Amino acid sequence: MEVETQQHLTNLRQLLAYRIRELESERHAAAIERAESASQIDGATVLDRKDEAEAELREQAASRTEQHAFADLQRCRSALQRLDEGIYGDCADCGQPIPLARLMVQPEAERCAPCQSAWERRHPAAA
Repeated sequence: MEVETQQHLTNLRQLLAYRIRELESERHAAAIERAESASQIDGATVLDRKDEAEAELREQAASRTEQHAFADLQRCRSALQRLDEGIYGDCADCGQPIPLARLMVQPEAERCAPCQSAWERRHPAAA
């Protein structure tokens, strides 16, 4: 880890904690949206097929939002764990320090930008 990054660990920890709270709120809101959509589909509030289709689309969108928020949440928690273990800020693939500028924008990053790009090419469905 770069010395510059070590000096910013408190800020990075705060960024991760803030992002975790934000993602938990997104997941909660998406879960409420899914429940409301499901009740519309099953309940008497559905007036016709168009309303039913709209409610189903909203439920699917909320489900995707919840899934993305969960994955982001796992990455943030993993980053906090790496911080606690003293291995935060080093690329998981090449072992080189991840530049502070990247960590400030994406504090949960576990790879440097070149390794992340290579990883995304190898795993297009996960990117």
